[in-house]
Amino acid sequence: MSKKNTLLRNTSVLMIATIVSRVIGLLYRSPLGVAIGNEGLGYYSTASNLYTILLLISSYSIPMAVSKIVSERLALKEYRNAHRVFYGALIYAVIVGGVAALVAFFGGKFLLPYNQQNALLALRVLAPTIFLSAILGVLRGYFQAHNTMMPTSISQIVEQILNAIVSIGAAYLFISMFASTETERGVYGAAGGTLGTGAGVLAGLIFMLIVYGVNRKQILRRVAKDTRHREESYKEIFQILFLMVTPVIFTTFIYNCNSYVDNYLYFTILGYHGVSKEVLNASYGEFSNYYVTLINVPLAMASASASAMMPELSSCHATGNLKEANKKILETIRLTMFISIPAAVGLAVLSFPITGVLFPSCSDLSGKLLLVGSVSVVFSALSTITNSALQSIGMQKIALRNAAISLGVNILAVCLILFFFPKAGIYGVQIACILFSVSMCVLNNLSIRKYLRFKNEFRDTYLKPLAASAIMGVITWIVYYGLFVITKRPSICMIIAIVIAVLVYMVAYVVVTGTTEAEMKKMPMGTKLVKVLRILHVYR
Repeated sequence: MSKKNTLLRNTSVLMIATIVSRVIGLLYRSPLGVAIGNEGLGYYSTASNLYTILLLISSYSIPMAVSKIVSERLALKEYRNAHRVFYGALIYAVIVGGVAALVAFFGGKFLLPYNQQNALLALRVLAPTIFLSAILGVLRGYFQAHNTMMPTSISQIVEQILNAIVSIGAAYLFISMFASTETERGVYGAAGGTLGTGAGVLAGLIFMLIVYGVNRKQILRRVAKDTRHREESYKEIFQILFLMVTPVIFTTFIYNCNSYVDNYLYFTILGYHGVSKEVLNASYGEFSNYYVTLINVPLAMASASASAMMPELSSCHATGNLKEANKKILETIRLTMFISIPAAVGLAVLSFPITGVLFPSCSDLSGKLLLVGSVSVVFSALSTITNSALQSIGMQKIALRNAAISLGVNILAVCLILFFFPKAGIYGVQIACILFSVSMCVLNNLSIRKYLRFKNEFRDTYLKPLAASAIMGVITWIVYYGLFVITKRPSICMIIAIVIAVLVYMVAYVVVTGTTEAEMKKMPMGTKLVKVLRILHVYR
């Protein structure tokens, strides 16, 4: 707990955990889709979108808020007040998480689209998870504020493993026990799938409680020694929490609720145009469960970078070290672009092989969506980092304003496209999502430049990684389709192409950017990358 970790180490730890968690998430989506069918995936997605909105309102931003508030007090060595914030946040989480869970269970039928009431059972199964997630968020944020990301990382992996196992098992169990028609298969299969989400969160919460129990004596010992600072009252703490959490909640809510809004508008507008519920469910099921799941893998790594950056950036801002704060932002953006840009190119080049191998039951629609939408990885990743930076320096209202404007752009786009070009279908939703991320990216960058005098460096941060990624993309395409002509085995060809893509990108990146060994070691898992590059004789 007392050991100081660097931004690089924290980012690397969270990124590794994120990669493992997302890979597990990818692997179980395919058997889940086979179990519950495309109609079931539509119900599962609709329930999950509304669950996400309620989670956003109640507890999604709690880890970020707790991390910021506690890290500021730790930077000033106010250990007693930091721990009182922790207790106050737990009380807050119990109240708002409990209320949101009750709203989901008893009010879900009023919040779901009129033609998606079959998703109600899945939503009710998810309701207790909102309450558990709120408490889990406080614990994760508290340990992140201490610059230790390991508890959060391990709990994420534990959560995802239980989620995968229980989701598939419960889906098959519910279908065998209660389903006799295709619609019932979708309804009960979706409910079984959402049960896994709750099981995963419960497992993560138990793990974090164990971690807190192990560290409790050390925490309380340091609290007892803090006698120099004025003790904040719980009234003050709740006021700070409310003033801090509320704008963050609204910002995060707006930032993420476009999925729910797009879902609602998609089913409502195209339903008005006479498109059948089955067709809508099938298309939206592929969009949200296959395309979005794949896009979220590199985006989750951006979220890991943002989470690792927040406590350090908050500490710099609290102590008035704005030069170091700008340095942290630029370092985080460079780390994120180092991964996000080649990830976007790779997803585009291998869009059809990736969706075909990972999700055998999907149609060509998933591959087309991934090909068109891979560009959003870069904009969404950058908007995530800049959004976190604004919140770290106390500019929650500015982040909220930017999110609100971007949501307006999203809503306007999806309405115009689906009303006037209904044949665009799910692509209308995708285009609106891309415009949302572009808007957030631009507005947040302008705000950071204004309030921190932050100068975004384009050549080394964006253009050079893009050039290296373009080289990688061309070679990867040649390797995959060349091997496929010979072997006709997409899975083997894809694995070989991905391995070669990673190696080519690393070599091209060093050649294009002129990155030295010392600079490469600053990247996530940089020491291992240097060893590989030495084997390839890039470094000598």
